[in-house]
Order: sequence, then C-alpha cells, then structure tokens
Amino acid sequence: MKNNKKIYFASDVHLGLPTPEASLEREKKFVRWLDKIKGNAEEIYLLGDIFDFWHEYKHVVPRGYTRFLGKLAEITDSGIPVHYFTGNHDIWVYDYLPNESGVILHRKPITKEINGKKFYLAHGDGLGPWDKGFKFMKAGFTNPILQWFFARLHPNFAVSFANFLSRKKRYAEEEEQLIFKGEDKEWLIMYSKMLLEKEYFDFMIYGHRHIPLELMIGKSKYINLGDWIYNFTYAEFDGENVNLLKFEE
Repeated sequence: MKNNKKIYFASDVHLGLPTPEASLEREKKFVRWLDKIKGNAEEIYLLGDIFDFWHEYKHVVPRGYTRFLGKLAEITDSGIPVHYFTGNHDIWVYDYLPNESGVILHRKPITKEINGKKFYLAHGDGLGPWDKGFKFMKAGFTNPILQWFFARLHPNFAVSFANFLSRKKRYAEEEEQLIFKGEDKEWLIMYSKMLLEKEYFDFMIYGHRHIPLELMIGKSKYINLGDWIYNFTYAEFDGENVNLLKFEE
C-alpha cells in the first residue's frame, strides 16, 4: 500500500428501503462518506446489498440512485478500484452497473493478500451447510431460464412486486437481524471457524449480518460490517489492522 493510503469496506445500504424519501436521505449520507474517504482510498470494497432490489433489463435499469451511481463513476474514473459484491438483495447485477460505473464485480467470496495480510471477503449469504431454504431459493434466482422468464415481465409490475416481497421479508426479519445470537449460533462465525481449520486469514470481513461486530477467532479478526439503515458503520484497513468505525457519530 502507498503511504497514508487506506482501504475501506462497507455493505448493506439497502437503497430503496423503506420509502423513496428515506432512501434518498441515506443515499446522500452514503455519498458523503464516499466523498470523505476518496482522498486517501487505495481501494473500496462494497460487500453486497447496496441496493435493496436491483434488476437490469436489457434496455431498462431501476430508476433513482443517480447520486450514488455518479459518485461511483467519479471515483473509478479517478483510478481508485471499487469492488462490488452481489448480495442476496442485489443478485441480479449484470453488465450495466460495472460497465457504467466502472466497479469490479464479484459474485462469490474472494481471498486476497493486501500489504502482507490475508483477507477473506464475502457478502455472507448462504455460506456453510446451513439455511438450505435460502440456498434453494438462490439457486432459482441464479437460474438462467428463470432469469429469462422474469425479464419478460413488464418492469412496472416486476420491480413493484420484487420491492413488495423484499420489504415484507425485511420487516419480518428486522428484530432477528438486530440481535446477536451468540458465537455458537451465528452462522457466519461458525462458518469462519470451519474455514480457519483449513486455511489461515488475518481478517475475515462480511456483510449480510446487520450487527456491527469485531471478534477475535484465535489470531484472526472477524468483522461484520453492520449496515447503513441503523448503524452507518464501515471498516478501514490502515496497512496493519482493520477497525470498525461509525460515520457521522
């Protein structure tokens, strides 16, 4: 890493939720964060669920989010790599978002060595042997035939229906999302421990779970990034350590 440069991580902004007005306020806040960090950012990692729902038709994309998309393009045009991980809410990113905004798209977890430190980076959905119901649903969402049929639906209906289902699921799971269940019941912590039995990582960073959390698993540091609905948290790597921080305390 270059002197005084840092690497940033954020996830789960869920733009579009719960109303256009509330989403716009959070979008402006997230753009303020991007403006704040772009001066000393070497890389930026967005670890999924930046949009609460995203689907690209061949000639149509979701309306809105112009401030965020413009800021992404500005940052990548300046030469700063921005890595975008698809989550369980924005799984239907195809070529529009990377082509227009310049982000580097990741659909699966990645491992990466940065400044001599080994990272495991993932959104966090569907990892490990648990949640077979979600894995079955995700297999459908990523099936090319089902994707083709969904794309045949008129955008006015398809987007409205998908937003309805997403919000309904969010409200049903909201309380659970905000409660830490304990190390022996949190799937991502359990998965990380399984992974560390096979391979060492200095840092394991996830989105998906909306609780901001730093935890040592042996000599490895596990981090849940939290969210930008309630917590407005992000992580910063200074070349030696990763710290979880809050924007606009």
